[in-house]
Amino acid sequence: MVQKRQFPKEFKLSIIQELETKSMAEVCRAHSLASSTVSGWRKDYETNPKEAFKGHGCLWKPEAKIAQLERTLGELYAENVLLKKAYEQLKLLQTETRKGRLNFK
Repeated sequence: MVQKRQFPKEFKLSIIQELETKSMAEVCRAHSLASSTVSGWRKDYETNPKEAFKGHGCLWKPEAKIAQLERTLGELYAENVLLKKAYEQLKLLQTETRKGRLNFK
């Protein structure tokens, strides 16, 4: 399966600006683009410049961002608790080891 190339908004705008001084064929050849692709970009831009090239709507919504941050916070909290328990057990083991060594002397 062939993966579609995706281009950033800035690239698309630069291509449209190039069309003002160069022919469609020159621009397409220079950037290895299909003329139908560039024509679609130009049509979208001419129809509504402010709304052109918005993307696929995959931008972070505030609720999704908050949920992701809460998950990360929970993971960090659990990791912190685990590390504290491990540290306390290690301290206890070291204390017992030192006492054991003193008894053998």
